[in-house]
Order: sequence, then structure tokens, then C-alpha cells
Amino acid sequence: MLLLFDDSTSEFSVKRRHFLRAMTTASIAVPILTACGGNSNSGSRPSSSNPPVSDVKVSFIHGVASGDPLDDRVILWTRLTPEQESAGAIHVLCEVAEDPEFNSIVLAEAFTTSGERDYTVKFDAAGLLSEQYYWYRFSVGEQYSPVGRAQTLPTPGQYAERLRYAVCSCSSYPHGYFSVYRMIANRSDLDFVLHLGDYIYEYGDSQYGDNAQRLLDPPHEILVLDDYRRRYAHYRKDPDLQAVHQIHPFITVWDDHESANDSYKDGAENHNDGEGEWEARKAQAIQAYFEWMPIRPPTESEDSIYRAFRYGDLADFMMLDTRLEGRAKQLENPVDPARGDARDLLGQTQKEWFKNKLATAQGQWKFVGQQVMFAQLQLLEIQRLLPGVPTDEFSPLVAINMDQWDGYPVEREEILDFVDENSIKNMVVLTGDIHTSWASELYKSSAVVTGGVFEEPLGVEFVAPSVTSPGFPDGAAELVSAVLPVVNPHMKYTDLKNHGFILIDVNHQRVQAEFYYAASIDSAEQSGVESTKVKTLAVNSGSSRIIEDTPVSYPKV
Repeated sequence: MLLLFDDSTSEFSVKRRHFLRAMTTASIAVPILTACGGNSNSGSRPSSSNPPVSDVKVSFIHGVASGDPLDDRVILWTRLTPEQESAGAIHVLCEVAEDPEFNSIVLAEAFTTSGERDYTVKFDAAGLLSEQYYWYRFSVGEQYSPVGRAQTLPTPGQYAERLRYAVCSCSSYPHGYFSVYRMIANRSDLDFVLHLGDYIYEYGDSQYGDNAQRLLDPPHEILVLDDYRRRYAHYRKDPDLQAVHQIHPFITVWDDHESANDSYKDGAENHNDGEGEWEARKAQAIQAYFEWMPIRPPTESEDSIYRAFRYGDLADFMMLDTRLEGRAKQLENPVDPARGDARDLLGQTQKEWFKNKLATAQGQWKFVGQQVMFAQLQLLEIQRLLPGVPTDEFSPLVAINMDQWDGYPVEREEILDFVDENSIKNMVVLTGDIHTSWASELYKSSAVVTGGVFEEPLGVEFVAPSVTSPGFPDGAAELVSAVLPVVNPHMKYTDLKNHGFILIDVNHQRVQAEFYYAASIDSAEQSGVESTKVKTLAVNSGSSRIIEDTPVSYPKV
């Protein structure tokens, strides 16, 4: 139920309506916080202009964040840090305004949070106007959070001239500073950030490579709810990560390291004997994720994160879960005969949902946000072509091969057959996971194996580089990049060592992917400094041929 004050004849314009909305509750991992005095859509509650006040001392050391924007609402998030650990329930006020000075407040809600949800606050701020900037803040008494900026999407079907967003993934805290997040924060014209997973890593100090520049909290591998909460809290103290959350809404999906390396529905490569039951660990990892991320809470019946967004008439987004929803255990050997079986990566329910969304999408472009490389990657010839490179130099690539869609080729072919048979155009797959940059045209496996890539592609895939997680070592990166297109002619661009993000610029005529890289992730002083290297690629509407080295796009006004 929406309780609306609308005095259209008064001095207040429609844009300055004061919305008072009773909050919905959602179960599973973390309920969306209930407005004080009510716990249902139709329940009564105190006026937000005079909410209960807590006198407990708190700080907002983890900043603020927004996410999952729609045309009339957006998730707003913060976390309180009480001065005393046993603070009990704390009353919090969230205010949303049309200006950063809060002279025009359009929405105010009071909540109660506590240690049961790790003192996180999540508010689904509904009743907003489409395609608008809003500013928001949280307060406990006279103690205020930083001011964040959020943005709503255009109404589905409404003409949208342009869309501009960032794509990123894979931020290992010990491997460097989050310069890439600061680079994205510095671009104030973006509509949102698409984060494709590995937001945190589960490893402890010195358990993932030997290039640790920053220490973790907790220092050990995270296994239980308190561990996962502490790891998110540690990440969210980072000033660069706080900066990007403060200015841009996020649309996120998890990958494996939010739970454990190479996770699947029933286990993970990095879940071992003596670490408890996998289902318990997975459930606690999911709970912490929904507490700490600005994502709309799950429903009462399931904790799935696959979901869809529409950006006017310009784009449909289908966000998939290739990890925990339905994935069968990865095969260890690429020549295992079981690789030719119909093995699940998405799971039947999600797969049918995905097909339906592809078939019914009305936007000019169909963006698929997911975790692991979709395009075929033929590796066996590379070692023959580079006999002087030690085999272990290929480990960053070979190690993940059976973890990506190459390990589930029958299901991938089913998706591509569906796209082909239904004449679905303008599909752009966006991927993270492998810490490196790729751009590929998408074909059925028969075309790739025979080299018949002269056929019309069925889509394109852009794989985002990592924020900090390691790619190939110097030397090997350049050699492998040079040889990859020889045995993989559908692959048009790779960069296997630099850290950065993809800026996606969209209009009705084309999608452009611009790969931007950090000058360095080795020091806080170089945070946000961009490398001079930029790679631009584009695809025109109606054709999935990748065009290289197009002009860099201009910022939105």
C-alpha cells in the first residue's frame, strides 16, 4: 500500500510530494527493515517526521550505497557501528531529497536495526520519479551518514536516447589498492555500475598468491557468518570502494569467492573436510551478501539472485547466477566423456526463465550479466605455438577452463540454438571472473571448431578485467594474447594482465565497449589515475560483428 500526500493545488509541485510508505518484509537471509510501528504493507506506523530517536552513539565508517534501481525505486544501504557492541536495537532515519542540501525532502522512513542483521540498514525507497537523481542520508539522532547519490531508471518502454554504465569484477584486497573503483567514481555521468562478482575473496592472508600488499580481516579463511560479515566490513572501509558506492547505484551478482572458490550448487573446490557442512557455509555466505550489498532482498521462498531490469526502450538486462543456483560440479579433465552430456550450469528453472526473458525482451539491446566466459576457448594449440613458454605460465587460464561455459558445452549450445531459432538480435554477454579483458563474437561450436566464423555471429561477449585480482605475468601475457586469435579467430581482443573496467556506452544504433586501465594498483597515492591505454570496440544494431578502434564516446550531459 502506498500512502501518498499529494496536494497538487498547493505550492508544492508534484515532484515535491512527500511519500510515506509502509515497508514490506522479506524473509530468508536479511529482512528488509520494517518501518517502526508496522510490519506489513497495510500496517500503520508513526509519522516519519517524528520517528523514535536512539541516544546510542554510532558512526558510519562503512559509508552508504544504493543499488537495484528501477523506474520508481532504488535500494538504499548503510551500516551503523555502535560505540558499544551490545547496543541492542537502534532507531535509524533515512531521508531522500531532490538536492544534496536536503532542502527538498521527498521521502523519509524510520527503521530499527540490530546485531541480528549486523547493524546493516536496507531501504527499498519506492514512489520516486523515473530517470531522476536523488540524494539520501541516514541518521541516528544528530549523527549523520555521508550523503549518497542515487538514480532511477527510465520507465520501461519509454524512449531512452542513451545509456552509459561501468562493468567490473574481481577485487582481491591483498593484491592492491582499489584504484579502478576510484576511476569509476570519477565518472559522474554513469547511470549505474554492473558488478559481476568476486566482490570479496574468502581466502586468508597469504593463501592466494604471494603478492599481498594489504592484510585482511579476519586474517584466516572465512567460513562462518561472523567471518563473512567481518570480511565485508573490512572491504567497505576502503575509501575508493566507498567513493564509487556513494555516487553510483550498483547492480550486482555474486561469483564464487563470495562463498568459496569454484563453488557449485552442492559444494566448492575450496570447501574441504573439517570446514563444516557446505549448505550451512553457503547459507551464511548468502546471508552476509544480502546484509552488506545494496541488492533487493530475496523472496520468502528462495534466495535466488537472477533477475531482470529494463532501461526504457533501449535495453533489457538479464542477470544470471552461474554459481549457486543450479550448477553441477565442474569436471576436472576437458577430455572427460561426461563433458558431452547435458550438464546444468544454470539449472532448469533459471534456464527457462532466461529463455523467456530473451524471447520477450522489448529493448533494442539484450544485455546478459553473468560470471564465467561464454565464448569457446581453444587452448590445446597454444602450447604448441609457444613451445618456449613454461606450462605453468598458462595456469591462470587453464585452471578455470572447465569452470566456465566450456565445461558445460551442451547447455551453451542449447542457449545459442534458442537465440538462432528465435532470431534474437543484439545480444551482448557481459562477463567477469577471469581477471583479464576479452572481446569475442559468439558462434555455435561447430563454426568455431571448423574456423567457419565467416557466418553471422549470434551475439558478442565482453569480459571485464579485474579490479586487483592477478592475471597473467608479464611476458606470457603478451605472447598468449598474440597467439590466441590464431586458434580462436572469433576472439577480437585480449589483454591478459592490466586491471581496469569496461565503460559501456549505448544508443539505438550501437553498443560501444571501452576498456580503461589503471596506471597502477600498487599505492594509494595513484588511486584513480588512469593508464594511457584505452581499447574501444563497438557492435552495430542488427549485426554482432565487432568493430575495432572506434572513437571514444563523450560523457553524458
